[in-house]
Parts: sequence; structure tokens; C-alpha cells
Amino acid sequence: MKKSGGYRKLNTLTYASIIQLATWRFCSQFLNRRNDPCGRQFDQMTQAARSGRANIVEGSERAGTSNTTEMQLTDVARASLGELQGDYEFWLSNQKKLPWSTNSPEFLELKRVLLDANPLQSGDDLHKATEYLFSQQEKFKRWLESDDADVIANAMIVLLQRTIGMLKKQLAAQEEEFLQKGGFRERMNSARLDERDRQNAAPNAPSCPDCGKPMRRCTAKSGQNAGKPFLGCTGFPDCRGIVNIGK
Repeated sequence: MKKSGGYRKLNTLTYASIIQLATWRFCSQFLNRRNDPCGRQFDQMTQAARSGRANIVEGSERAGTSNTTEMQLTDVARASLGELQGDYEFWLSNQKKLPWSTNSPEFLELKRVLLDANPLQSGDDLHKATEYLFSQQEKFKRWLESDDADVIANAMIVLLQRTIGMLKKQLAAQEEEFLQKGGFRERMNSARLDERDRQNAAPNAPSCPDCGKPMRRCTAKSGQNAGKPFLGCTGFPDCRGIVNIGK
């Protein structure tokens, strides 16, 4: 199996964690009985934020046994955050407020605040991962802990756009790895065939001169060499390398 887990090293997870924490704060502070009488908006926004983060985690954990599931869950994370972005856009529209333009000072200032390189050597160190998360969360504090809901909504849209773009690149990398190395079943089949070849190899036999795989003792069945022994590649019929030996 390929490695799985290690998701705490992903910057997409750090962004998704910041987004989930900020969304909970936004909903708790600005949604009330007047603008969300049934609590549905609160539930939908906090669940979309949770889904974005949770599916990055689950996709990473499932990577070892299913490339397909890993890609599907990464795409679910992307879609969930896209849904959340739509909610923040609707908030601004409902307030009759324009979102920041890409040339506005607010937008450009926030875009300059990027995550530092993730220093984690191991994705399993929860303490250091949380330390890193808090240090990066602090960089966005002036926007995400504002008392102005419109400022938070605008900042969240910018962060969501960036995270969604990163998840698209992450998904493309997963697809490329699948094309280059195959899925779990293909890797298991390859490992099984390699083990079969190892078991069938002749003791102290040289490696195949054509492909380097182990060789096994064979006997010619026809032609002028019928009955004579030789070493044939265990990769036959894909490889037809042989080494002649005496009786």
C-alpha cells in the first residue's frame, strides 16, 4: 500500500481549519432568530465548513487502499467549500453590499497574507500541527475577528477561493499519480506477480539480461534444442530473455 494519512502537513487542511473556525464564529455572532428563524442557515454553513475539512482528512486516510476514494473525497471537500463560498456571497447580496473587487485595497492586502511554509516533518504530530494552525490563524485575525459581518464575509470569500484553487491542484496531482502508478488493485497485482516470480526463480540463477527479473529453469519443448535445459525469464511472455545452460 502507498502511504496514507499525514494530512496535517497539507496547507489545504490548514486553510480549511481556519475557514471552519471562522465560519462557526460568524454564524454564532451574526445569525439570529430574525435572519435565520429556523437555524437552517447556521446548520448548512457550519456543516459545509466541516465537510470541507473532514473530507480532506478522510481522503488522506483512505489514500493507501483506494486512489478513487481519495480523489472523490478531495472533490467533495472542494464542492463543500464552494457551497460555503456561495453562502457568503449571498450574505453580501442580501445586505446590498458589493464584494471586494480584485483591485480594492482590502482585497490586495489580504491576498498578500499567505501561509508560511508548513514546517512539519511528520503529519502525526498533533501538538506542532495545532501550534502551526494557531500561528497562521493569527495572520487573518484582523479580518476574521472583525465586528463587521461584511468584512468577514469578504475575507472568507477570498480564503475560500484560494483553498478551492489549491484543492483543484491537489486533485490534479492525485489523478496524475493514479495514471503513473495505478490504483491499489494494480499495485497489489504487480506485487503478487513479483512474489510469484521470486518463488519460481531458480536457485542462484542470474537476473534476466533483458529486463533484470529473476530467471527460472525451463526445458525446450520443440525444435533442434528440444529437451535441452535453459533459464527463461519469469516475466514471460512480456519478456523473452533466455540464458543457455548445459545439461
